[in-house]
Amino acid sequence: MTFLQRFDDFVCEGDSITCEVDGYTITAHIAHDETQDPPDELQDGFWPSLYPNDAGFIGAGNGWRDRFDKAQARAESVMAAWKKDEWFYCGVILSVAIDGLVLDDHAASLWGIEANYPDSDNAYLSDVANELLPEALEAAKAERKRQCAILCISETAA
Repeated sequence: MTFLQRFDDFVCEGDSITCEVDGYTITAHIAHDETQDPPDELQDGFWPSLYPNDAGFIGAGNGWRDRFDKAQARAESVMAAWKKDEWFYCGVILSVAIDGLVLDDHAASLWGIEANYPDSDNAYLSDVANELLPEALEAAKAERKRQCAILCISETAA
């Protein structure tokens, strides 16, 4: 049980992929994460460091200066792309329907994921959708059972 489609190398808010499992239609879509914090404020160790107690410590040993320079250039490049709105944080939200009836429009989700991150193919977005799939199906089955119970009680009372 997996999504056979994958998200594109470049995604926009609202992009989606869909799969069918046991009569359920599951849709994973991209939503913009509302956080306005830049990556260097959200990620410990975003900026490289030469100090062992810092989160961004690049490690000791030969070639430390070259490793530091590469890590610093990469961090600067990522920040520049962020400032130009070339990438953003998103959520992957799964909704589940059966026969066109939406059982749960937010059956499972994960937030704070980088979308269109420099040098990324967004494969992780599809991985997340597949990891959330069992949770979304479980939520949809529970909602279906709940709705059926309501309908059965209503039918017997009539």
